Amino acid sequence: MYGPLKVFTGRSHPTLAQEICAILGVELGRISLYSFSDGENDVQIDENVRGADVFVIQPTSPPVNDNLLELLIMLDAFKRSSARRITAVLPYYGYARQDRKDKPRVPITSKLVADLISAAGADRVLTLDLHASQIQGFFNIPVDHLFAAPVIVRYLRELELDDLTIVSPDAGGVERARAYAKRLGATLAIIDKRRIAKNQTEVMHIIGDVEDRNVFIVDDIIDTAGTLIHSVEALMAKGARSINASSTHAVLSGVAVDRINNSPLDQVVVTNSMPTADKEAQCQKLRPLSIADLLSEAIKRIHSEDSVSSLFEM
Repeated sequence: MYGPLKVFTGRSHPTLAQEICAILGVELGRISLYSFSDGENDVQIDENVRGADVFVIQPTSPPVNDNLLELLIMLDAFKRSSARRITAVLPYYGYARQDRKDKPRVPITSKLVADLISAAGADRVLTLDLHASQIQGFFNIPVDHLFAAPVIVRYLRELELDDLTIVSPDAGGVERARAYAKRLGATLAIIDKRRIAKNQTEVMHIIGDVEDRNVFIVDDIIDTAGTLIHSVEALMAKGARSINASSTHAVLSGVAVDRINNSPLDQVVVTNSMPTADKEAQCQKLRPLSIADLLSEAIKRIHSEDSVSSLFEM
């Protein structure tokens, strides 16, 4: 039904795109990307894509607005170049945390971004660990929503931690933490927190037993690391033996790296859904894991019209 498989990338995360292409055994597509002095983006596709099955790898990671707009312009370029099908591969979906109207007179920016991606020309979306699964419903095109859990759980099994307790840092992450605990044969604990301001939280209670246990905190995004560090402090106060953490998306903005370096955390496991090389150089506690195998397998199955259902499993 579709033409040849072609993979392109913007300037957001070319390293991940090159890794995916190496696994797929295809060359990274040729595209010229340029920014004018006033900040405008210019895109030109340097090869024929007429009738092709195009995958555009572009996590909308910081700087979010620049990478998002570059993605939209690339999608429009491929649409106008007569690509048969265009899939936006978003390992990290920016604005995912603005997914509901929880206060008067605020936008639902996740929905706006979904509309922009569709309008720009995407025929489907491949993404990873959305902050809220219902964001899939904001799109009027097919969405393949993968989970990084198999990659992280595999690494946790290699650690062979005894007396392991998986901790959800908030009520919204309970389903994710329960899935980890089930697969690792671990117990589950939940932190009851209250958000007192933007990027500021306060721990109220810990539900579950963490005393003298090896604790592993599971989250989807670490931004300023404020929630993470408050969780660590509360767990230490309750007598945790050791504390590790994981996050699919290592945003690590502001003072996040300093907070992690100065904390009792043994390590923070993250994926390369966005570039982390500069953060790794500053923080020896970061343990990056690659999602290239997971994404390349999904791309291969989508292109060949095979089922990707098994890849959704946590």
